[in-house]
Amino acid sequence: MVSGAALGNLPVIAAAGNNRGKTQQWYELRTWLFANDSQRQLTDTFVQQALVPALNRAGIDNVGVFSELQPQGTASLFLLVPYPSPEALPATAEKLARDTVYASAGASYLNAPPANPAYDRMESSLLRAFAHMPTMEPPEKKERIFELRRYESPSESAGQKKIDMFNNAGEIDIFKKVGARPVFFGETMIGGRQPNLTYMLCFDNMDAHDAHWKAFGSDPDWKRISALPEYSDALLISKIVRTFLTPTSYSQV
Repeated sequence: MVSGAALGNLPVIAAAGNNRGKTQQWYELRTWLFANDSQRQLTDTFVQQALVPALNRAGIDNVGVFSELQPQGTASLFLLVPYPSPEALPATAEKLARDTVYASAGASYLNAPPANPAYDRMESSLLRAFAHMPTMEPPEKKERIFELRRYESPSESAGQKKIDMFNNAGEIDIFKKVGARPVFFGETMIGGRQPNLTYMLCFDNMDAHDAHWKAFGSDPDWKRISALPEYSDALLISKIVRTFLTPTSYSQV
């Protein structure tokens, strides 16, 4: 953890302990990959008419569903599901298995034949929310885009140090200060490309995205934190993957 002497009196650091002790959510981040538009349409209909309503009936709110803003080929579909605990995942799966309304509404997807599958592949990761932002913060439902960012680290210790930079050095607070609206921050506990962390920001449009990132990069608190040798990107990050997303009409985020 960085000392106050090293950082000076940063106003964004003052609130760093406000979320300590709060229960951290867990997130499933699921991606469907499609070979053609027919698969995408079938899966999109399933998610809208069967999966999201069933998750809501199971007690899961704020389910986010997103499409790629700048796809190469058929756009992938992204699902973000917040859970109160890891135990809630299998409990929710059991509820869906007993939900006859879900089975009926999703029959075309759930029973798609091998010769005509509903998707090419489905990938899923389980993330634990950061201590300093322990729950999702859904943005206002107006015109908006999202940036999903994955930071891959060269080692487990480097990944934990980068998480420390968000949690304890004030990086999350700087995002909020400059108006780049964070939706969630999560450490990947199960999934590919580990070690990594993933987070999502919300902007009104691409112009706002560019303006807020410029403000972030020139923020004096960020300059002071990022200049510390222990937080050098060269030490902590081996790859950054950015995906721009737009919410579906039925997304709850």
